[in-house]
Amino acid sequence: MGSWSADFQEQLSGSSCMLCSEGRPEEIGSRIRFYASETADAYLHSRGIQRGYCVVIWRGRHVVEPTDLSDDEAAAFWLDMVRVSHAMQEVYRPLKMNYQILGNRIAHLHWILAPRFLDDVAPGDPLSGSGYHAFPKDEVRQDVAALREAVMQG
Repeated sequence: MGSWSADFQEQLSGSSCMLCSEGRPEEIGSRIRFYASETADAYLHSRGIQRGYCVVIWRGRHVVEPTDLSDDEAAAFWLDMVRVSHAMQEVYRPLKMNYQILGNRIAHLHWILAPRFLDDVAPGDPLSGSGYHAFPKDEVRQDVAALREAVMQG
């Protein structure tokens, strides 16, 4: 059985939140930003269990739970997620979209969006948290460009 990370309490308080400390980069690690608003950034992952794995990160003060947001902040963050999801549906044409707010590994409010396909790696089940692999860089860059265009038109 696993355990919480050693610094999880500090993450919860915001004193060691990696998402707060990274700022709002265009690219960081395996993530490339394709959407930015006053309240959120959306990043496409260049590694994942399957193509299209995306994260929408709250970009205000440090917040862990959606219930920590004011009504106006929650509405704005929800609309950001919906806008990003529309773009993803246009670009990937998935059979189904999955939406997760967990925060068990990184204690900062963020949505995970994942398109699910007919030839999915786990039809009918949640995507695994392991088994990630790198996607071809040229395909990822093409997807980022298409997502940027779709989110601007949505």
